[in-house]
Amino acid sequence: MADVRDMYMVHTMLRRELGLLPQLVRDVAPEDTRRSEVVGAHASFVCDLLHLHHEGEDVFLWPLLHQRGGKEAQDIVPVMEQQHQGIESANAKVLRLLPRWRSTARGGDELAEAFVRLETAVLEHMAMEEERILPLAEKYVTAAEWRRLGEHSLEKSSKKTLPLAFGMAMYEGDPEVVRALLAEAPPVARLLMHAVARRRFVRHAKRVHGTPTPPRATR
Repeated sequence: MADVRDMYMVHTMLRRELGLLPQLVRDVAPEDTRRSEVVGAHASFVCDLLHLHHEGEDVFLWPLLHQRGGKEAQDIVPVMEQQHQGIESANAKVLRLLPRWRSTARGGDELAEAFVRLETAVLEHMAMEEERILPLAEKYVTAAEWRRLGEHSLEKSSKKTLPLAFGMAMYEGDPEVVRALLAEAPPVARLLMHAVARRRFVRHAKRVHGTPTPPRATR
C-alpha cells in the first residue's frame, strides 16, 4: 500500500517557504525592483508548487478515497475539498497582487498580508490532512496509485524547474524517503538529480534568503 512519507516531506517544504514569504516581501525596500523581482519569482514558483500539489490530490486522491473509504472518507474528504477551494482562492489573490509588486516594489504590505492568509489556510489544511487523510491513504490507496500523485506534478512541471523543486524538498527531507523516491529513477538520473538538486537549492536559497541554510520549518 501507499508509503505516504513523501507527503510529509512536501508539507514541510511548503510550511517553510510559505512561512518565510511574508517577511521576505516586507524586507524589500520600496522601489527596489531588482530585489522584488528575485523574491517575486520565488513566490510565484512556490505558489505554482502548491497549486500542482493540490491539483494532484483533487484528480487522483479524493476520488479513490470517496470510492473506498466509506464513512471514514465521507466525514473528512468533503472538508478537504472545501479547504482546497479556500486555499485556491487565497492563492489566486496572491497571484493577482504579485505582478505589480514584482515590477514596482510597491504594495508590499498588502501582498505580505495576502501571504499570511494563504499560509494560515494551508497550515490548517495540512495539519488536518496529516491527521485524518494520510492514515486513510495507507489503508485504501495502493503504492502505484500513490505514485500517480507525484507523477502528476512531474508531468505538469517544466523540466528546468524539477531539480530546484526536488532540492527544496530534500533540504529538510528524511534521507531514507529521498532515497526511496530516487530509486524509481534510472541510475544515471538518480545520481545526477541528487547532486544537481542540492546545488540548485543552495544557489537559489543564497539568492532568495541570503543563506544556503534558511530557517527550517521543523526547527
